Amino acid sequence: MEWFRPEPYILLLTGTGFLIALVAWLPLALKRLPLSLPIVCIGLGAALFSLPQVTLVPSPLAYPEIAERFTEFVVIIALMGAGLKLDRVFGMRRWQVTWRLILVTLPLGIAAIAVLFGGVMGLPWMAALLLGAVLAPTDPVLAADVQVGPPKTGEEDEVRFALTSEAGMNDGAAFPFVNLVIVLAMAASTGEPWAAKWLTYHVLWEIGAGVAGGWLVGRAFGWVTFRIPAETKLAQTGDGLIALAATFVSYGLTEIIQSYGFLSVFVTALTFRHAHRNHDFHREMHDVAEQVERLAMMVLLVLFGGALADGLLAPLAWTDLVAALVILLVIRPVTGLIGLAGLRAGWHEKLVIAFFGIRGVGSFYYLAYALNHMTVQGAERLWAIVGLVVAISILMHGLTVTPVMRRLDRRQGRDPDADDIPPPGLQGPGG
Repeated sequence: MEWFRPEPYILLLTGTGFLIALVAWLPLALKRLPLSLPIVCIGLGAALFSLPQVTLVPSPLAYPEIAERFTEFVVIIALMGAGLKLDRVFGMRRWQVTWRLILVTLPLGIAAIAVLFGGVMGLPWMAALLLGAVLAPTDPVLAADVQVGPPKTGEEDEVRFALTSEAGMNDGAAFPFVNLVIVLAMAASTGEPWAAKWLTYHVLWEIGAGVAGGWLVGRAFGWVTFRIPAETKLAQTGDGLIALAATFVSYGLTEIIQSYGFLSVFVTALTFRHAHRNHDFHREMHDVAEQVERLAMMVLLVLFGGALADGLLAPLAWTDLVAALVILLVIRPVTGLIGLAGLRAGWHEKLVIAFFGIRGVGSFYYLAYALNHMTVQGAERLWAIVGLVVAISILMHGLTVTPVMRRLDRRQGRDPDADDIPPPGLQGPGG
């Protein structure tokens, strides 16, 4: 029809309005269904970008810098929200389930995935190690349905705590392995020694400075928010945007001194929460961070759905599908159970923690970052493999999370349909 030719700007405004409405409404609509918000977003994106009127190609290969920066933004917002909503006080013993997953499960997963692609599937070992570093970490963005609830709600059993703290911590813990691949690639072309530089700079300095910087920023924001005289402290504003300020300051300052910003943001969130653990303002900050995260996540997943519809997975071989299933159904559960061996928790809890190693936006960021800092042959296939693993993870975990977590709640004596009844107490050593 001649009269129906809306401008792209008008279509963008309309679509944005619908997207924001879905951000608010879909979590309620999907609460009791075996379906997740990410699945819906990917489906919307695939349908939208299949229309002949839509000419944009949302491929990370076409826009590598945008892919890196946008995924980076979504992850740091998710890390702040994850840190703010953890009620458990930080400590070696209280967090022992987290240390097990970070120090045992993560490196075992990286090694197993690298061997799978390099030793079994015949990919170059550099690409195989990169895939291990990219695909082993779990994701803080897409794991909302298995994470703890907002601050002070009591929704923090051992499973939810483990999956939330692991996702918050391992985004920083996996970065040294991504940088190891980049350092090895540079050493292969220059012949320069690499081990000492990687260990002293990319491991000791970047981790140490990231933790220290995050702690200092968290302490500073905690003081100006809760501790200075009542008439000027930031908590008086009631404005949860302070969480975004802390996120950007923490990430920016630590990146300026060449350290791991992901780790810094999570440490900032934990330190910020500890400044006044029971203050209601934490809920305000968490809610703002969660809303921004959810909106950015939906935009990103709509684009991911469009990339899938545009042929992101075209370079795959049938063996890549087998490898993706092995990663999600064998490597993660087995390495998860190895890391949790000896933990004082029930077998059903350990199985749920081991199974729900959700892959997502963090994997996209690591791959985009690596490919923007080194030259790798077959980047199209690497993006296809990572896209396949993330897509299967979103589908598999999204369809199973509701029934599994509801059954877990019932086993712990909690009615999953009663939002105002907290669980009977933390299970495992942190309780």
